[in-house]
Amino acid sequence: MTAKKRSTPVAWRDPDDAPELTAEFFNSADVYEGHQLKTRGRPKSASPKEAVKLRLDADVLAALRATGEGWQTRINDTLRASLRLAGRV
Repeated sequence: MTAKKRSTPVAWRDPDDAPELTAEFFNSADVYEGHQLKTRGRPKSASPKEAVKLRLDADVLAALRATGEGWQTRINDTLRASLRLAGRV
């Protein structure tokens, strides 16, 4: 097909036609439960994890990373299981 296709006209919108950002606009954007503002996103954990720096042997780290996504969680699970066996958790 060598014939050119007609381009679809795009409806032009004037950026000055944007709605006025008033206090009413912002009040309707927030979600409240009673007088409490309901936050969005992932809920806060009751026991958040703590970031630590851990030095591992290169071969151990390579083997863990080779298991795919979630390798850091699997390290945590392995350490927890080890501590349970030792009776410390």
